[in-house]
Amino acid sequence: MQPLWYRNAVIYAVDPAMYRDSNGDGWGDLRGITNRLEHLRGLGVTCLWLLPFYPSPFKDGGYDVTDHLSVDPRLGTVPDMVELLEAAEETGIRVIADLVVQHTSDQHPWFQAARSDRKSPYRDYYIWSDEPRDDGLEPVFPTVEDGIWTWDEQAGQYYRHVFYSHEPDLNIANPVVREEIRRIMAFWLRLGVSGFRVDAVPYMVHRAHAAEDFQEGTDFLRELREFTALRHPEAALIAEVDVPIEEYDDYFLDGEGMTMHLNFWVNNRVFLALARGEAEPVHRALDELPQPPRRSQYANWLRNHDELDLERLSAAERDEVMAVFAPDEDMRAYGRGIRRRVAPMLDGDPRRIAAAHALVLSLPGTPVLQYGDEIGMGDDLSRRERLSVRVPMQWTGDENAGFSTAPPDRLVAQPVKDGPFGYAKVNVYDQQRKPGSLMAKIGDMVRTRLGLTEIGFGTHRALDTGCPSVVALRHEDERHGTVVTLVNLSGEEVKVRIPDEDLTDLVDVLTDGEYPRDEDDPPTLRLAGHGYRWLRPRTHVFK
Repeated sequence: MQPLWYRNAVIYAVDPAMYRDSNGDGWGDLRGITNRLEHLRGLGVTCLWLLPFYPSPFKDGGYDVTDHLSVDPRLGTVPDMVELLEAAEETGIRVIADLVVQHTSDQHPWFQAARSDRKSPYRDYYIWSDEPRDDGLEPVFPTVEDGIWTWDEQAGQYYRHVFYSHEPDLNIANPVVREEIRRIMAFWLRLGVSGFRVDAVPYMVHRAHAAEDFQEGTDFLRELREFTALRHPEAALIAEVDVPIEEYDDYFLDGEGMTMHLNFWVNNRVFLALARGEAEPVHRALDELPQPPRRSQYANWLRNHDELDLERLSAAERDEVMAVFAPDEDMRAYGRGIRRRVAPMLDGDPRRIAAAHALVLSLPGTPVLQYGDEIGMGDDLSRRERLSVRVPMQWTGDENAGFSTAPPDRLVAQPVKDGPFGYAKVNVYDQQRKPGSLMAKIGDMVRTRLGLTEIGFGTHRALDTGCPSVVALRHEDERHGTVVTLVNLSGEEVKVRIPDEDLTDLVDVLTDGEYPRDEDDPPTLRLAGHGYRWLRPRTHVFK
């Protein structure tokens, strides 16, 4: 097995219900993903992140789970999952699954048994109270849910839910619940997944504080990490940890906790930088970021399947980003985030979209791409809340975007049909045939990024080029050498100088276009508006 594979991977997130329908029932499915693995491999993707595929009422896009040990019949079967895992392995792609165990659906057999009988062994699988009490928690969706306690007439008590009222919280303090979680993890690890994206980690740690057999709530994370490592030493646990950065170490736990953190701190400042056209927020965020433990890593992304949560910005900074990227109230969610995809936020400009991807792929850590962003897909603001960005993949300009052969009224969701992001104008088939398409550029970036192992394994520091709009990073690894990445966030052409005296002879590894060699001494590097250049020292390239 490849050691620490996740340190230099490129992860591609797929919503199975929205990717490709293989049997014409209107729902994307696991076989549809299997049949499209060549698309991922063509991009250079090395890891596939599957959003929830478990049985579910789908009131929350599949995050309301009714059975963690199976596959929703609309999405396939367990044998289909095995086939996907085997095909992905043959293609050189690892697969990670979403581990959603902070809560379940209220239709889960555990909850139905718990609410029907106070003496049921499942009663303590959830959190109950005779009166709503202050747990120090607020609703995750404050514009949708008034509080975190809901009265259940059959149970005769209130149950806690920090997410939706149809998603009761599991009682992580109960050792039997934690045993169930380990059983779920063992099942999928045995089938062949290479790890999990662990949902809502801080809320589980908060409840684990009440466990009698733990000294502190983070012991739960040590328990998960140890259990995973014993069964699959190289499996990764990628944590959804949206907390202040001074708390990041509480989840890494010196390498005994979560393997990777989804880096909300930097993500928020990437959008602040994009809104301003200035590099300073990114440079500052990277400087403030704690160094991860030796076997750990950060995961960086532009957009995911949720709202763009801007809680890590100040109120003034958040308003600034909202004003640029979500000027209409309908584009916003929960009083804190944006419910749009990348391409619409950047006005569909292929150069800006490419530059944004060049930025996230040049950040120290592991990049995560959202399905459809490689072609510049749009969103559907008529869908409620976060579902606006969860739309069918646009494969062709044919009916239903090549997503499904089902009649339109049977589709899980309607593909984006009209406007500049409609599937007749934005689809994989058309971009495959165009060498200069957005998909071609992002594919070039991904494949090049995988070869620049300094970014995944090395150290980094920001460079002062004298140009405020250019994110300039020096990545260094004692085994592989040095890489300099430059991304211009403004629409104007700029010239920069690299301040380090040992980097006066750089050659391009990847660029957005042709740049003639500069004969000045010291050399000046030109960047077009929204241009990018990744470079190495000449001695390293031609040694």
